[in-house]
Amino acid sequence: PVGDPAGFGQPPAGSRAPVGDPAGFGQPPAGSRAPVGDPAGFGQPPAGSRAPVGDPAAFRQPPAGAQGNPAGLGQAPAAPHAAGGQPTQATSGEAWGSQGQPAVGPHAPGGDQSTGDNQWQGPAGYGQQPPAAGSGAEYGQPQAGAPGPGGQQRYQPGAYNQHMPQPSLDDVPLRRAKKSPGSGWRKAVHHVSGGAINPGLSAEEMRLQELVARIRQPVRGDYRIAVLSLKGGVGKTTTTMGLGSIFASIRGDRVIAVDANPDFGTLSQRVPLQTRSTVRDLLLDSAIQRYSDVRRHTSQGTSRLEVLASERDPAASEAFSDEEYRAVARILQRFYNIILTDCGTGLMHSAMGGVLDLAHSLVLISSAAIDGARSAAATLDWLSLHGHDHLVRNAVVVINLPREGSPNVGIQQLREYFLSRCRAVHIIPYDIHLSEGAEIDLHRLHKTTKRAYVELAATVADEFSVDHRHYRN
Repeated sequence: PVGDPAGFGQPPAGSRAPVGDPAGFGQPPAGSRAPVGDPAGFGQPPAGSRAPVGDPAAFRQPPAGAQGNPAGLGQAPAAPHAAGGQPTQATSGEAWGSQGQPAVGPHAPGGDQSTGDNQWQGPAGYGQQPPAAGSGAEYGQPQAGAPGPGGQQRYQPGAYNQHMPQPSLDDVPLRRAKKSPGSGWRKAVHHVSGGAINPGLSAEEMRLQELVARIRQPVRGDYRIAVLSLKGGVGKTTTTMGLGSIFASIRGDRVIAVDANPDFGTLSQRVPLQTRSTVRDLLLDSAIQRYSDVRRHTSQGTSRLEVLASERDPAASEAFSDEEYRAVARILQRFYNIILTDCGTGLMHSAMGGVLDLAHSLVLISSAAIDGARSAAATLDWLSLHGHDHLVRNAVVVINLPREGSPNVGIQQLREYFLSRCRAVHIIPYDIHLSEGAEIDLHRLHKTTKRAYVELAATVADEFSVDHRHYRN
């Protein structure tokens, strides 16, 4: 009848469903019992019958006159009561059936009023919508974000990238092995234990590594060092060889020492003689294109320091002028990183102007005597008065001890005087190998002498990173 929502589409009690009535197809008569062995209960069509096309909802209709709705077939479950006795609002999927049938709520006319333990529960998944295609649930796979066993959140692909920082190899912990000691009781313990006990480096060895790191710092272009003294016999050539040998043995680049002494210099006598060429031969060679073309004019020592000898004829050496020295420097700076110049004993000879103009750093030699100290001070005065004050401020003074034992002059007072005018002062102790005046081998030096030259080289190398382009070329 019109207006009866609870009986909409239901035939009257006791009547037969008309033929073609999809709503009543397969409904048992009033008061009849469900067939034995029917697990689904009511709503199943008789065996052998075919359901009409397009009305799957008809199979879920309870028989007329049945008590309640055992399975809630075709209807939404009773909405639970919220706090305060108000029923909660059903979702859109619960309010309407799959074929547009309005769901019967707990208080709808003709609906099921039973709640709690008396409500019959259907089998798992009964009356639910099939899973969407492609979601993975139709194959029994867990959906991303669905709660897992025990209520824990399942793993979501990409969740680690969204909420956690990306892992990096920089965060991998690394435990470095200690370096083996090279001297003292530490070396003995390491050797006796077969390497099982490694005391590590001593403070002195760590200090030496720091000096070596300073010596090995890169050079911007080429670096030119002038070694000079106003007085002869104070160890100028020896200091040039010692400083150049330390640079060549510790650094991996090319280091060369040029003999610019116009009075028959002896620099080439401190290395094994490999060629008879001099600076004059280098200037006359017009086929210099590569390093090997320059190497044929130099001699090399055991420390890898190369030496370019001066002219051996004293009469012809005076012709080594300012322009010729500049020409030699232009050739060498193309192939060498560090260029040391062993200057003459005077300040007024022809090549001295070019040496001072092109020098980046100055090493001034003095002896541990009053006259040697006064000559060094006079050299600093002359340089300041002739436009080379920048060399005086950055100069490194070397005081060579002439003999073993304590000198007769107060070394500390000399040191304080030169420190007031220059950048640094170094004391080179007396060494019997250096006093021979022959070829210099670093392995034959006393350890204190070698250490003094290493500290001198580190002090000079501190200026390698300074931009010297404002100096005249």
